[in-house]
Amino acid sequence: MPAIRISADSTCDLSPEQLARYDIGIIPLYVSLGEQSMRDGVDITAQDIYDYVDKTGKLPKTAAPSVADYLDFFRERQTSPETVLIHFTISSDFSSSYQNACIAAQEFENVSVVDSRNLSTGHGLAVIEAAVLAEQGVSAEQILAHEEKIIPRIRASFVVDRIDYLYKGGRCSGVAALGANLLKLKPCIEVVGGKMGVGKKYRGNVEKIFPVYAADRLAGKRMKRDLAFITHTGCSKETVAQVRQKMEELYKFDQIVETVAGSTITSHCGPKTLGVLFIEEE
Repeated sequence: MPAIRISADSTCDLSPEQLARYDIGIIPLYVSLGEQSMRDGVDITAQDIYDYVDKTGKLPKTAAPSVADYLDFFRERQTSPETVLIHFTISSDFSSSYQNACIAAQEFENVSVVDSRNLSTGHGLAVIEAAVLAEQGVSAEQILAHEEKIIPRIRASFVVDRIDYLYKGGRCSGVAALGANLLKLKPCIEVVGGKMGVGKKYRGNVEKIFPVYAADRLAGKRMKRDLAFITHTGCSKETVAQVRQKMEELYKFDQIVETVAGSTITSHCGPKTLGVLFIEEE
């Protein structure tokens, strides 16, 4: 059976240990601070983004890898014509990454592109599912069929502390942003059907809200036990520990992995954003 290699856009927000463990290749999206364009996860940090927004009042701009970028990336990953590549992109509703990757893939044999219909470690969960199966010797056709079933069951959401990032990014109106700030509302942003929407709104100190939000997300659900994520932008160790404790109280996951969101996700959510992400059973 030919070798299968898994790769993803940088927006999957997987940990360095996971990327190394499964030899997952990463192609960075671009983040621009004014005229300066940098690569997500390579030469820009979250603090660079916070400083830029506070200084200019503007959000960074993000951009997908170009078709040429994907061509170079696939050539590097496909070490022989028989090597099968399966690449996962951020949801096609958020970026042109999927479109560009599909165009590039047409120039190769044995390259498949999967639209994760998600972002951050929601995207990452789809990637890990494929990487585990590839390691077990499952065929590419079976992996792709599995992803068709799994992707709709991935549950991704985040609670956002600073509504101004959503406002500047055009994801809420000025009136809504003003009202949220006055009432100290912290919205839960959910990914449903590849798109972002606003779910429950919490009120108060965001660090006290996070464990409550985690409990709400797990309530009444039956999850795949093997893996769940806590993904955040610069939350304290104490806050993450409280969320982890709440999750462990409510459900026996085999593994709860903490990751820090990359620059692309940070650009749209801002500091002190935290999400609980998992796969729901059928």
